[in-house]
Amino acid sequence: MSQALAQRIEAELAAPAPEAVVALAQALADPARDAAILYYGSTLRTGDLSGILDFYRLTRRPHRGGLHGLVERVLWPEVSYHEVAVGGRVLRAKVATLPLAVFRRAAEGRTLDTTIWARFVQPCQRVWTADPEAAAATARAVAAAVVTAARYAAALGPEEGPADAYWLALFRKTYAAEFRVESTDRADTVMASGGDRYAEILPLAWREGGVVFGGEAASLRPAKRGLPGWTWPNLAGKPLNVARILKAAFTFDGAARYAAYKVERHTGIEIAVTPFRERHPFLAAPGAWIELRKRQAEARRASLSSPNS
Repeated sequence: MSQALAQRIEAELAAPAPEAVVALAQALADPARDAAILYYGSTLRTGDLSGILDFYRLTRRPHRGGLHGLVERVLWPEVSYHEVAVGGRVLRAKVATLPLAVFRRAAEGRTLDTTIWARFVQPCQRVWTADPEAAAATARAVAAAVVTAARYAAALGPEEGPADAYWLALFRKTYAAEFRVESTDRADTVMASGGDRYAEILPLAWREGGVVFGGEAASLRPAKRGLPGWTWPNLAGKPLNVARILKAAFTFDGAARYAAYKVERHTGIEIAVTPFRERHPFLAAPGAWIELRKRQAEARRASLSSPNS
């Protein structure tokens, strides 16, 4: 790894995160199992901690055995939802958990999965680490994600253009390949929050990834030969996402509380999380949906009968 790129990524990872985020990561960490925790996503970009914070928990080894562990090795990550009191308020976190070695392999582009390198070419912070060795290994993995993403950006971008054109092409393609709620326009939001960062790291990552290019910053010309193909990752994107959604229906730890929070945030209606719903969120989903529709209808009737309506 070139010193310039490695230093840039390490500086981003080590940048101070809000104290509340660090405290939340410390509460989530298991020192006996975990290597590092990365904070990423929309709340990092906006600084708004009132929503759900996104973390990747990188473990030293797979953390489940048996059939569940086998599924985890094929359809990572494991996903969980947490509500933790920090500094007198409740913070909410969605945590993706997978072994650091798996994260590194995906970051290097050695799988058909696009989710790791497409997310971690974006800014992230290392908010908890077990030791200096784990911190360094995590930094190498994130740097590998940047290099992989930059190589795909060269492949998917124009024959010639500014750095942002290559990154926009990459993000639009990866958003389209995945089964996601957000449209490909989300790529513009990601780019807008990055300032000059993406333009600055592109030539560093291209050099590290062996991409031959010419031109100036406003008009780069990467050689297309030797770049990774997009056909198979593109075809695998949605099936992988659907498989993970189906898996999460049975393995998402805290799914009922997560769904209840999302429903209340978007509709204003509080759905009680009963012990049955907590233990069996998939089986309880139809009943919760019927309750939501019933209460929405009651709210509409009450609104129509109100003297001020």
